[in-house]
Amino acid sequence: MGFKRRQADSVGVPSDPEQLYRLLARGNRGPDSVWGHQSKVMEHWHRQFRHKGDVALELPTGAGKTLVGGLIAEYLRRTEGSRVAYLCPTRQLAVQTAQKLSDYGIPPSLLIGPSKDWDQADLARYQAAGSVAVSTYSHVFNSRPRIDTADVLILDDAHAADGYVSKPWSLRISRRLHESAYKDLLAALSPALDPLLLPHLRSENPGTHYLTGIYLASPAAVAARAGHVESVIREAVAQNKVSDDAAHAWKFVETHVAECLAYVSYREILIRPLIAPTFQHNAYNSPKQRIYMSATLGAGGELERAFGRPKIHRIPVPAGWDKEGTGRRFFVFPELARDLASDTTVVAPFVQRVIKQAGRVVVLTPETRVADQFREQYLPEGYRTFTAREVEDDLSVFTSQPAAALVLTNRYDGVDLPDEDCRLVVFDGLPANGDLQEKFLHDSVGAEEVLRERIRARIQQGAGRATRNLRDHAAVVVLGRSLTSYLARRDIQASMHPEIHAELEVGVDASLDQTSDDVWGNLGIFNSQGPDWDEVEEDIVRNRETYDRQDGPGAAALQQAVRSEVAAANALWSKDHHFALTSIKRVTDQLRNAQTPKRYSSLWSYLGFCVAYRLAETTGEAQFQQTAGSYFSEARRNSLGTTWFDRVAPVVAPSAATVEELDPTDEAAMTSILAAKDLWEPQAFQAALAARAGLQQTDPDPYEDGLVYLGRLAGASKSYGDPRDGTAAKPDAVWIFNSTRWVIWEAKNQAKSTGEIGAEQARQAGGHRRTTEKTEGAVAPGDSICVLASPKRKVHESTYNVAEENVYWVQPPRVLELFDTLTRAWQDARARDLQTMTVTALGAVFREHQALPSQWLPTLRQHPLWRTPEE
Repeated sequence: MGFKRRQADSVGVPSDPEQLYRLLARGNRGPDSVWGHQSKVMEHWHRQFRHKGDVALELPTGAGKTLVGGLIAEYLRRTEGSRVAYLCPTRQLAVQTAQKLSDYGIPPSLLIGPSKDWDQADLARYQAAGSVAVSTYSHVFNSRPRIDTADVLILDDAHAADGYVSKPWSLRISRRLHESAYKDLLAALSPALDPLLLPHLRSENPGTHYLTGIYLASPAAVAARAGHVESVIREAVAQNKVSDDAAHAWKFVETHVAECLAYVSYREILIRPLIAPTFQHNAYNSPKQRIYMSATLGAGGELERAFGRPKIHRIPVPAGWDKEGTGRRFFVFPELARDLASDTTVVAPFVQRVIKQAGRVVVLTPETRVADQFREQYLPEGYRTFTAREVEDDLSVFTSQPAAALVLTNRYDGVDLPDEDCRLVVFDGLPANGDLQEKFLHDSVGAEEVLRERIRARIQQGAGRATRNLRDHAAVVVLGRSLTSYLARRDIQASMHPEIHAELEVGVDASLDQTSDDVWGNLGIFNSQGPDWDEVEEDIVRNRETYDRQDGPGAAALQQAVRSEVAAANALWSKDHHFALTSIKRVTDQLRNAQTPKRYSSLWSYLGFCVAYRLAETTGEAQFQQTAGSYFSEARRNSLGTTWFDRVAPVVAPSAATVEELDPTDEAAMTSILAAKDLWEPQAFQAALAARAGLQQTDPDPYEDGLVYLGRLAGASKSYGDPRDGTAAKPDAVWIFNSTRWVIWEAKNQAKSTGEIGAEQARQAGGHRRTTEKTEGAVAPGDSICVLASPKRKVHESTYNVAEENVYWVQPPRVLELFDTLTRAWQDARARDLQTMTVTALGAVFREHQALPSQWLPTLRQHPLWRTPEE
């Protein structure tokens, strides 16, 4: 028997990926040729980004992303002899991808499941660059990666990869599963937490607030006790008191606890770096190129933070696909229907009715607790349920059932249910509950902007689980006040793909202030896909063509800052605290501009304080003491409106800035009042007092003028009203207290006291913040509020489901009382010597009259429109 001889590749060496497919198409089972948009993306990569280390390309679902990634992989394998690994989030997607590559004529080596079970011939072919490896993220991001020699990585569904990437560095200890280890670690971290918090975390009955709260252990205090914390974890691992995942994470985190952040909740403790240090993980960092593929990339640096890369070059979505999506979705908002909003007990029967009609349903929830509640409240009796694990290898176990629910937790990708496989998707809860770090950033810090792309991607991807081709259609039911309110916001709709934007508008209009019978009827029209729906379809198509996806107001600054964020995180992990402090300074400088949300900046300022504190302790140099104090004060100012800053241990740097006698908003108000020389003159002051009459009227114009004067008396550095150009979207008055807080007004004083405040009024008031941001060219400071002044005495239940968490309702008599309170303080202050008056002295006068912003703001916040009175 003769030697086996290597055959020359029958296809030959192509000049570019598109020519490669023309050669492959002669004998494969794929399409005859690539589409025009696929060709443009590959040409863009080949000409400009072939030799860049990190490149991202965006192609919406249905646009043939797998073929593009596969052709680039096969082109590099054939022309350069590169070992290419194509990574997917799940085994199921890996199986699908391998089959598609085979159909396209690209030889795959499917390497999934336990590595000991891999086909060694497939592994050898990949290692010899004879095939493209198709595997999962977990085989690269692992303490013992088996895909560790790739020259190129193709990372599919990159928008969903954060959990997979950070997992090796994420040490989780569950109270329920590993109570002893949890309590040991809580004790070790206790000096880094607010002492008043600890009894609640140790209690068997902590109360709802402490049961769901997420708290940051002070990194400075953790670093001071890092040796003890590490010994506690080391002992827990040695005694098998933690999960296997925690034991594997310990291999990455050991000796680096001082460089991690520790998040504590009643249910779990998580220790992880803010940004995963992927630069030291050779299986990911060594390849000469990493290509990130996603159906939605967005802006704001989310991709770079998720993968720990300072710069990822982007290939934009091709023309045409930036407007058109795949399939048609009809969004249904039961909690906006008038009768369902008024009586929440009838929401569940309505949802059950929808599910029964559909037969099969895929349910997307952010966490296990919500999934369990959904099964209990919303699933019809006798329905069979499946989890992600049960369909990992074969979706037919679900799709073969006539009445079944696939309930997924924090899983918005990786399940394809086209056509009759499934016609109904249910979203229950805002998808912002990944690990404790994500929950902390969203719930405790309130840094929604830095997570917006992640949330947007999950919503878009999740909504498309059952619309997998151009002719496909499925209904999407939205449950939970947080998600309902989020998707009802016009700025959030504008941040979505134009197709989703147009669909959401139709969905909100078809549910808001409608009866449940109306909503049911609209759903029937959609499901029938007949002539009645055709008219709505025309509206969606027409509207989507007029929309462009809008990035959030802080996205550009967040994108700019991410390079420095990654540099700071990597320096911390390398224990280079001097360079880390330099990088943090660049971060806070880039996040300090007017277009950036302050709450995320406050976290970086606090990290700057912790690093400077450690340097001051180790070097004794006064400059670090001063730097620590400066960062501490900056973090405190920028965290206004949140509680996280007060829950960390009261670690104070040597000679750190002392707490100001006045609240920052109070200080801004007193400074503005002292500078308002014109109002100190008798004639001008009397003119201001005369504006009180306008606040007693129902005529809009005098009332709005009264609000503007009231803002000046309150100490606003800028107080202005509606220019009255006929634009209803503009607020009636805006009070700017420098960079500390805004108060934005929507006046409905002309309304009758009968009836109820409706959802549309709340939406209008919430939208004024974004209108003002555009006017000011700045993002509203944390804890800024929108106030709806209305004489009505009742609020419709649907209003609570759409109001944003900064909208409050106040009745006109309260506004008049505030005017009188401020007048008394002004009269007292004017009777004193203005020439010698200081900010502190003026603050003391206003405090006596309960006229400081910190004293009167609570009166405007007594009736939040985003929380029912019973909550």
